[in-house]
Amino acid sequence: MTRTLPAPPSRVLWSIVRWGAILTAATVALFPFFWMLRLSVSGPDSVVLSGIDLLPGSWDLTNFARAWSEGNIGRAMLNGAIVTVGILLCQLITCVPAAYAFAKVPFPGRAAAFAMVIGCLLIPTQANAMPLYLGLGFLGLGNTMTALILPFVSSAFGIFLIRQHMLTIPDALLEAARADGLGTFSTLWRVVVPVSMPAIATFSVFSIFVHWNDYLWPLLVARDPALHTPPLALAMFQQAETGQDFGALAAGALIITVPIVLLYLLAQRSFEASFGGGELPG
Repeated sequence: MTRTLPAPPSRVLWSIVRWGAILTAATVALFPFFWMLRLSVSGPDSVVLSGIDLLPGSWDLTNFARAWSEGNIGRAMLNGAIVTVGILLCQLITCVPAAYAFAKVPFPGRAAAFAMVIGCLLIPTQANAMPLYLGLGFLGLGNTMTALILPFVSSAFGIFLIRQHMLTIPDALLEAARADGLGTFSTLWRVVVPVSMPAIATFSVFSIFVHWNDYLWPLLVARDPALHTPPLALAMFQQAETGQDFGALAAGALIITVPIVLLYLLAQRSFEASFGGGELPG
C-alpha cells in the first residue's frame, strides 16, 4: 500500500499566498458592486448619517422607483440600446471586411495602411470630441440620434482585434474555399466570419460596454432630455444645488449595470478564444 507524501512546506506556503492574493483581488474588484447594492437599498439618513456600515440599518426599495421615474431611466436605457446597437452594427460592417483585408488579402501599401490603423489607437477619443462636435453642428446634425452614432461607425481597435484572430486561420482553408468557387466576399461571409465569431463576439461586448457607459460625447451633443443615454440620466441625481441623491444614484446605476453584466456572463467564453497572436502584414 503506497502512502501519499505530504506536500512540501514551500508548496503549501505558495498555495496559501496564491489563494490569498486571488481572494484579495476578487474582494477589491467586487466591493464597489456590493457598495452600490448597499446604497441602493438604504434610506437617505442611513447613507449620510449612519457612518460606514456593511449592511444598512433600514431597507428602502423606493430608491429604485425614484430612479426609474425621476431619472427617466427607462427612456434613457432605450436610447442607450438604440445607440449602442446602431454603433455596433456599423462597426461590424466596416471592421470585419477591413480586418479580413489586412489579414488575408495582399494589396499594395497594406503594411502602411495597417500602421495608420495602429496609430489611431494612440489618439485619445477626447482629442477628437471638439472637431467632431463642430463638424456635426455645421452639417445640422447636432442634438440628434445620428450625432450619437455617426462618429463611431468604425473602430481601429475592432480592426486590430479581429485581424489578430483572422491571422490564425489556415491559408489552406481559404484556398479550399476558393477551389470550391467562392469569391472573396463569399469566402469572408461563409468561411472567415463563422471561424472568427469568438473575436467578433469579444469586440461586440467591448463596443457595447464602452458606448453604453459613454458620458462625454452624449453630454456634448444630446442637449434634449429625450435623447439622454443612461449616464446622462444618472447625472440628474448629482446636482450641485440640491446635493447628491446617493440612494437613487446607486439604484439607477444598478439598473443600468445589470444588462452589461448579463451580457458579459453570456459572452465570457469568447474572450479566451479571441486573442491570438500574429505577424505584421507584409
